[in-house]
Amino acid sequence: EVQLVESGGGLVQPGGSLRLSCAASGFTFGSYDMSWVRQAPGKGPEWVSAITSGRDTAYANSVKGRFTISRVYAKNTVYLQMNSLKPEDTAVYYCNVQLGPGLEVWGQGTLVTVSS
Repeated sequence: EVQLVESGGGLVQPGGSLRLSCAASGFTFGSYDMSWVRQAPGKGPEWVSAITSGRDTAYANSVKGRFTISRVYAKNTVYLQMNSLKPEDTAVYYCNVQLGPGLEVWGQGTLVTVSS
């Protein structure tokens, strides 16, 4: 069974940091690009970051310079290090992989709340 399990969310003060993890199973992790997508309360999904199988990375302008995506092949895990967090980063963060046409897999999400 293909599965993505996110963890690491929580409540953090503005300016703080969190590291999200996404543990993958059921597919050849090293062969696929991985993404993080977030959804703030009352808003639509927003793509945040992606990392290719070759570790090339990309970021949304809203998080560039503050967030870092990485992956550890031996652990089948992708990470999102989030620094200098802002209240507008509050959202449920989802891990995502597209295994083929029409075959997109999502995790259950992890809630990040940035508030004083």
